[in-house]
Amino acid sequence: MSDEEPKKKKRRPFWRKRIRRSTTGGEHKPVLLAEVLDALKPQPGQTLVDCTLGFAGHSLELLKCVSPDGLLIATDLDPANIEPARVKLEEAGGLFALHHTNFAGLAGVLATEGVSQVDGLLADLGMSSMQVDDRNRGFSFMRDGPLDMRMDPSRGRTAAQLLNTLPTEELTACFSELGDEPRAETIAVAIVVGRAIKPIERTKELRELIERAAPVQVLRGPGAPPERKQLLGPTTRVFQSLRILVNRELANLTHLLRVLPTILKPGATAAIISFHSGEDRLVKVAFRDGLRSGIYEAVSADAVRPTFEERRENPRSRSAKLRWARRSTSG
Repeated sequence: MSDEEPKKKKRRPFWRKRIRRSTTGGEHKPVLLAEVLDALKPQPGQTLVDCTLGFAGHSLELLKCVSPDGLLIATDLDPANIEPARVKLEEAGGLFALHHTNFAGLAGVLATEGVSQVDGLLADLGMSSMQVDDRNRGFSFMRDGPLDMRMDPSRGRTAAQLLNTLPTEELTACFSELGDEPRAETIAVAIVVGRAIKPIERTKELRELIERAAPVQVLRGPGAPPERKQLLGPTTRVFQSLRILVNRELANLTHLLRVLPTILKPGATAAIISFHSGEDRLVKVAFRDGLRSGIYEAVSADAVRPTFEERRENPRSRSAKLRWARRSTSG
C-alpha cells in the first residue's frame, strides 16, 4: 500500500458495539404497546383497567380507544405517578379514574367506581424509566443513592432495612428465588459480613460489595464472541430481587391472578407483561390452569416478546414477556 492511500478504518465487532442501555431523560416508552392493543382489542364505550398506571404510556392509548363514552380505571402504588399521569390523560379527554393503591385491592377499587366487571385488563409489571432514573428511589445500581426501593415511600421497610437485618438464609432465598442468582449464598454471606463492619445504606455500597463477592463472568465456549460478559450480571439480579421483596410483588401478582376471573366479563381479555421468570411462571400456570378448567376459552400459546426494532429503540424492553387470557363466554 502506498503512503498516499488512506488507511481503512477498522470496524468494531458487532458484540463490542455500544448499546444504549436506558431511555432518554424524562422519556418513558410503553413496552409492547402494539401487542397489548392487539390482545385487548379495546373498543369505544368499553370499561378497561390498567393495573399499573405508571406515566400513562399504555393508559393514554387505552383511553383513546374507549373514548368518548368508555371508562378507564387505573391504579398505581407509587403516589408520584398519579398527578403527572392525570395531566396527560386530561389532555387526551375521555372518562378515567385514578387510584393510589396496589392492584391487589382492585376489587375494592371497582366497587368504589360502581363497576362489577370490565371488558379488558392490563398489568405491566415493569418499572417506569423515571423511577429507575431517580437516584433517590434506589432502584438502580447505575446511580448512587439511598437503598429505598419502595414503590410507595410512605409505607413498608426499605431495602436497606431488609439488607441489614435479614439472616443469611433469607437473603440467599431472596437472591436465588426472586433473582435467579446462582451465587446467591456467596453474595448473602458477603452482605452479612460487610454489614457487621458498616451498615449498607447506599446503592453504590451494595454494588461494590456484590462485584467483589461475585465478579461478572466472561462467557466462553464454541461460537461465543471473545470477552462477551454475562447479559444479566449478579448486581442486576440482586437489585431486582430486593425490589420484588420490598414491594411484595409476587404475592400481589398471585392475588390478582386469583381474583382475575371474577373481574373479567365473559369474553373479556387480560394481558400481563412480566420482566422476571418467577412472574412469568405464575402468569403462565394461572392461565394454563384456567384454560383447562374452562375459566378461560383461549390463552396465548407462548409469551409474546418485543420485536428487534423495539429492543433496539428501548433496551429496557428486552426481557419483557406478554401473556394474555380471554374469559370464557359460557360461564
